[in-house]
Amino acid sequence: MKAEDGHIIVLGCGDVGKHAAQTLKYSGLEFIVIDSDPWAFEDADYEHLVGNATDEDALKKAGIETASTVIIALNNDTDVIFATLIARGLNPESTILARANSYKSIDKIYKAGADYVAALSIVAGQMLARMTSRCIEMSCRKIDEDIMLYEGIEIEKHTIGSEHDIVDRPVAEIGLRERFGCTLIGIERQGNIITDILPSTVILKDDIIAVIGTKQAISLFKYKYVK
Repeated sequence: MKAEDGHIIVLGCGDVGKHAAQTLKYSGLEFIVIDSDPWAFEDADYEHLVGNATDEDALKKAGIETASTVIIALNNDTDVIFATLIARGLNPESTILARANSYKSIDKIYKAGADYVAALSIVAGQMLARMTSRCIEMSCRKIDEDIMLYEGIEIEKHTIGSEHDIVDRPVAEIGLRERFGCTLIGIERQGNIITDILPSTVILKDDIIAVIGTKQAISLFKYKYVK
């Protein structure tokens, strides 16, 4: 089955997730909703699963490997980032639409693997601005693009030299997620960007790697491998 032929997974059944589910049901599309709160599905007349949307097993039960689209509508941007990372890792071909609760998280959600990110506060502000004739006649002020750290999640880049212990070693052997709790999200190699990271992917000298995780997780990784 091709990714575009698959079903849709909605992560989160709050206000945004419920509206997405209602729209999908009305459109007659095949979908499933995941939420950790069983009360969120009270009177739900569509397929759903009680589980943690950032849990790999829950996503697999929902059929993430064959899903065409993943809609991430979680209320916490830390969860949005990790859910995006996991979904992208399990299904590189799916389209991921993610909700950002803060505009400060937009860049990190994109870096985690989302195809489209919508910040509700920005969308609401743009809608209100466009209702005024003044905004039609003049350019709206550009949103500050200085992305700040949010809820303890950091993304760091490191250039790998011959002295680093991870050079010429596969990702599976390094064990970033298992040992340190952080994730390799990209490699820049000779001007090319690699985002499809496999367990067999080997880190080479002069690679620029991008790692995401908590400050503590990244510190542990750096202490062990990038001294």
